[in-house]
Amino acid sequence: MLATPSDDLSLRVDHLGYRRKSPPPRPLDRASAQESLDRLLPHETIHQIARETGFVVRERTIDPVVFLWTLVLGFGIDLHRFLEELREAYVRAAELEHLACSTYYLRFTPKLSEFLRRCLQVALANLPQEPGRELDPRLKRIAEDVVIKDSSVVRLHASLATKFPATRSRKVAAGVKVDILVSVCANGPKSVALVGERTADIKTLRLGPWIKGRILLADLGYYSHRLFAKITEYEGFFVSREKENADPLFVRSLKVHRGRAIGLDGKRLSEVLPRLDRGVLDAEVELSYKRRVYSGRRSSDTLVCRLVAIWSEKDGKYHVYLTNIAPEHLSAEEVACLYSLRWEIELTFKELKTSYALDKFKTTNEHVMEALIWTALLTLVASRRLHNLVRARALPEHRERYTQLRWGKVFRRTAQNILDCLLVHLGVHPDGTSSRRSLRAMSIALTRFTLDPHINRARFREEWST
Repeated sequence: MLATPSDDLSLRVDHLGYRRKSPPPRPLDRASAQESLDRLLPHETIHQIARETGFVVRERTIDPVVFLWTLVLGFGIDLHRFLEELREAYVRAAELEHLACSTYYLRFTPKLSEFLRRCLQVALANLPQEPGRELDPRLKRIAEDVVIKDSSVVRLHASLATKFPATRSRKVAAGVKVDILVSVCANGPKSVALVGERTADIKTLRLGPWIKGRILLADLGYYSHRLFAKITEYEGFFVSREKENADPLFVRSLKVHRGRAIGLDGKRLSEVLPRLDRGVLDAEVELSYKRRVYSGRRSSDTLVCRLVAIWSEKDGKYHVYLTNIAPEHLSAEEVACLYSLRWEIELTFKELKTSYALDKFKTTNEHVMEALIWTALLTLVASRRLHNLVRARALPEHRERYTQLRWGKVFRRTAQNILDCLLVHLGVHPDGTSSRRSLRAMSIALTRFTLDPHINRARFREEWST
């Protein structure tokens, strides 16, 4: 009778064909997790940013390093309890006898928001230095990374509607957009911005030389022929869904079909799609667009790119994509499959909202609101750094089983142990028996409890990254 896999044991096949249990995940050693977080956001840098932003002038009552990590690793749900609990957590972490409520609460000012934003910038820059994933060889031939862009609305208290008006609402409401560019190789955000809810998605995407050698997966909120042309000019790549009202002109077919196939040359998509009876359509199309105004004039131009249509039995219709990736690099089916990596950013927002309470606060104070949003984003980046560390130490066949949503839930439950170990590493707390217990609890939780027990479950990342 075969053994049943558990959270940390799976079955492997040796060279003789016998099935045996693989070893449990390697636990984190004494300093690896703490050192990794300190490299992500060095304590010297935190002190420097605190002084530059004016968050801390003289470090007497408030230690910016302890304050920051208590916020990042002490996030809660209920705001009325949450601020008080954070104050109590800071008192325990800083080993203070007492800290007045006003001394703590009055720290939630624009200076704190700027301090947290600057710290987040440093963390985002340092996250790719210990990459969490490696692209599949098919993608590595043409690109160094895959990036995914999207935004999500965080609903705010109605009293903030004047400053943060909602886009569509039958009653008074407020909201702010959290705009994120996710890097597949870094296994986390590449850039983050807060914008008004009424800001169009496409206005938040600023292209530049950074897109060279990268593949951008964009949804219809970023659909623009001029945008696709700029990506091509910068020697980058894109994959996007085609808008239903777009009607590109076919140039030539890239796939040979037997029998009485429909001639595509010179036809529009609206003419071809209703008559199409193929599982796959792969062709070059011409897109027209307007260039930016220059010297008072606005010229027209065209872009030739690739159109892929894949029949979906589930939806009973064709899914149509645009890309500039050549067919010798990816087939039509692979282009459609690659676009499914956009699910990565959907899971990122879900992790932010379910595990790190991005939209669970109902404060009427805009400064508290902004500080908590930056804190949630910092928590996500810190979580992904440790996620990368655990995946790097795991067996290759285990790595995709450290799913992000499962990881986020365990990371949140283990946050206090992580904070205790980090404060010992930074010299704030003495290295005693309690810290060793925290290290053991953290190591077991992050390496064993986050491992998905479903060994044979298909995971969308497996085909494109390791």
